[in-house]
Amino acid sequence: MEVSRILIGQGLLLVLAGLLWPVLEKLGFGRMPGDILIQRDGLSLYMPLATSILVSQILSLVLWAINRWS
Repeated sequence: MEVSRILIGQGLLLVLAGLLWPVLEKLGFGRMPGDILIQRDGLSLYMPLATSILVSQILSLVLWAINRWS
């Protein structure tokens, strides 16, 4: 029962992120200064390093707060 709730919660978060992505892109999220973009003939490579670090820090803070208050 516990695993199913976790998976449903993660799925809902992914759907929410997908719905909010156009708004987040307009705010500059996903194209931060530390992100790497390489474009050449027939190749486009995007490595969102700074975005990944920011998301990791935000999620760590949220999970810490949930764990502390529960």
